[in-house]
Amino acid sequence: MTLTSEPNDRIVEAGPKRVQRRELHADWRLRAADGPVPEPLRAALQEGSVDATVPGCVHTDLLSAGLIPDPYLDDNEALLAWIGLVDWTYELRFRWAPDGHERHDLVFDGLDTVATVRLNGRVVLEAANQHRSYRIDVRDALVAGDNVLEVAFRSPIRSANARSLELGARPRPYPLPYEAIRKSAASFGWDWGLATFTSGIWRAVRLESWSVARLAEVRITATPTVGGGHVEAAVRVERASSDTERAFVVTAALGGARGEALVDAGSDTVVVAVEAAGLQRWWPAGYGEQPLYDVHVSIREEPPHVRGDLDAVVRRVGFRTVSWDTAPDADGTPFTLVVNDRPVFVKGVNWIPDDALPVRVDRARYERRLRQALAANLNLIRVWGGGIYESDDFYELCDELGLLTWQDFLFACAAYPEEEPLRGEIEAEARENIVRLADHASLVLLTGNNENLWGHEDWGWKTYLDGATWGAYYYYELFPQLVAELAPHVPYSPGSPFSPTQPDGSVPHPNAEPHGTMHLWEQWNRLDYSTYREHRPRFVAEFGWQGPPAWSTLTRSISDNPLTPESPGMVVHQKAMEGNVKLTTGLLPHFRVPAAMEDWHWAMQLNQAHAVRVALDHFRALAPLTMGAVVWQLNDCWPVTSWAAIDGDEKLKPLWYALKAAFAPRVAAIQPRDGGLAVVLGNDTAAAWTGSLAIRRLAFDGSELAVQTVPVEVPARGSVTVAIEGSVATAADPAGELIVADVIDGPGATADPGSGERPERGFWYFAEPRDSALPAAQITVAGAPVAGGTALRITAASFVRDLALLVDKVDPEAVTEQGLVTLLPGESTTFVVRHSEPFDVALLEQWHVIRTANELVAR
Repeated sequence: MTLTSEPNDRIVEAGPKRVQRRELHADWRLRAADGPVPEPLRAALQEGSVDATVPGCVHTDLLSAGLIPDPYLDDNEALLAWIGLVDWTYELRFRWAPDGHERHDLVFDGLDTVATVRLNGRVVLEAANQHRSYRIDVRDALVAGDNVLEVAFRSPIRSANARSLELGARPRPYPLPYEAIRKSAASFGWDWGLATFTSGIWRAVRLESWSVARLAEVRITATPTVGGGHVEAAVRVERASSDTERAFVVTAALGGARGEALVDAGSDTVVVAVEAAGLQRWWPAGYGEQPLYDVHVSIREEPPHVRGDLDAVVRRVGFRTVSWDTAPDADGTPFTLVVNDRPVFVKGVNWIPDDALPVRVDRARYERRLRQALAANLNLIRVWGGGIYESDDFYELCDELGLLTWQDFLFACAAYPEEEPLRGEIEAEARENIVRLADHASLVLLTGNNENLWGHEDWGWKTYLDGATWGAYYYYELFPQLVAELAPHVPYSPGSPFSPTQPDGSVPHPNAEPHGTMHLWEQWNRLDYSTYREHRPRFVAEFGWQGPPAWSTLTRSISDNPLTPESPGMVVHQKAMEGNVKLTTGLLPHFRVPAAMEDWHWAMQLNQAHAVRVALDHFRALAPLTMGAVVWQLNDCWPVTSWAAIDGDEKLKPLWYALKAAFAPRVAAIQPRDGGLAVVLGNDTAAAWTGSLAIRRLAFDGSELAVQTVPVEVPARGSVTVAIEGSVATAADPAGELIVADVIDGPGATADPGSGERPERGFWYFAEPRDSALPAAQITVAGAPVAGGTALRITAASFVRDLALLVDKVDPEAVTEQGLVTLLPGESTTFVVRHSEPFDVALLEQWHVIRTANELVAR
């Protein structure tokens, strides 16, 4: 027999009675059926049609045909808003011949969003949900020879408005009623994203032909045992005909072991178990390895197995236990992740769709982004509820890399109707995605929504709703019931933020600081970032600060001349309410606003990094009171000023370096404590951290003014706090002094005492940069070629704060993973710049490439 592996993990055995899978991806055509198509495009789109790529969407097809400009450039978003008001039709002509199978199913893995599907003129499906798949028995609609498949999409804007009229208006933060249809909320625009309102066959479509029976659903639960692992596969079988008298054998294979179970006549479900020895535990990044094992599940007819396997699937699993400790304590209610009985400090980021046109995100792009996350010392990705359920590639890569995943159900910042037809669609969507995601080792939490519980309490919804439904049924009843039924091994939380019910039955505010998860947005919106230190949350699931994208991204996407912070293109690419005002008010306590555009750009990027670093140092120093911080946000979906650490062109912003440093395995943070200052040493490794803690008060010229030396031993996965003596903690000249804390003479200490490459070094400044005597940076630079790029050795003759290389200004494809390095006089650091095309190393030495905080202060 011949076996072929399919992308959806289904194994197909060649032969007349085995599952036959035919992708329907070639030869599609796209046309505009109705709506305000611009006059110059009507001949091409209404009288004619264009080639369509499937999977794809309207925007990508029109771009490929050269009919529209890039929506990510300048103000093209507004020029293309008409696309969301148009009804679009995809058409495919294909040949088919009977092959002896009993069933022929048309399968759509994703339709975006409201569509009527016709096969040979017969309506076979009415779809209204981007977040689920559809399977239709089309054996009576297929004909031998030529067939015509048509997918007619209705305008998402008009569909949402019409459904909102039927269901009733609900409160939301943006004008269009995204809550009224099951389409990605972010596709209607967000405070970091453009509105596309696109339509399309955005995931795979195929014709599946099969006989007798198939595996309709396979739910895997992988449990570690002493020396091995135990798997249970809960299987639902679909029969090709109404004949229920036939019995089947389902087999599960794992690591050389096999288990079998009988699906009795008249039944369609069974649980089959298998246990194997010699299997290792799966661990998050930073805690161990990520071994994964294949589980093979197959179905045959009851002996004598005339046809062999009828259907089979392969799932890759990891063996670990996971829970969240929410047992009340003296400080409130913790929210502590426990993996394999070990508490894990969560170093997380929020994830949005990596492209506003998600069809363009392939496995390679997912891997690039997730490896960037891993390189920043992250261990958890929260998939935010206003986006999409990402493709299988995303979760498979997280399993492989040890990146934990927290998946929101797709509800964000709005009240959602609980009435039909939305109610039924939401249940179907939730069922499918729970089953699809639950066997991933990386999945540690399913969450009911983003900020809807908070919104219901604080954003005036109760008055606006006037008794109307708002989604409580989903978060408190439907989703927990479905998780308990389909994936009881996966933890569930009703929302983010969320505060658990107390032992006395009281229910705290959903964003209560002492309980559960918290979102902190007052700093960005109204307060200075130094006020992060006033909070003592148990777990921070959202907080962040804005900054512009990389310079090359900015200048590629905006053609304003002159380019200024308020020029038209810059305003279009800033979606946050009063975003530029908040950037300025957030900068002024720390730096003056520069006049030159490149200086403004650097100042805002640096301030973003400082803001988040202050918060992360504080939250990590609070452990184990605070056991996680999830930064908003990792990535962008287009070129925009936003909270992201990686911009829409995949470039690292200074914030990325701040994350990498704050989440390093070992850190030293100088924090206010008990009216004075203290060094908090955090050790997120499996070995004790020992050495001598040197705490020095220095002048900016490097002279030592006071010193305190303390032997320290920081336990594995623990922390130690050392109070700083008054002679060190008190400055004689606040504008020209700082405190530096280093652990030396112990395992993990920097070997070169003259090196500034000390991730465990902590700093404290007595004055804000703008009020300090920070001198002009004096450095020497020596470059040399290395494999794959250039090494740049930079030595400081003066105190240099936050040294960075904006290498994209030399080569947009160049990258360095070193940044925001602070050097004392006489210290050196090396930046390794990776680039594929050669360039003159002198270009890296230009003033606008080598940046520091110094030039934003020194006069």
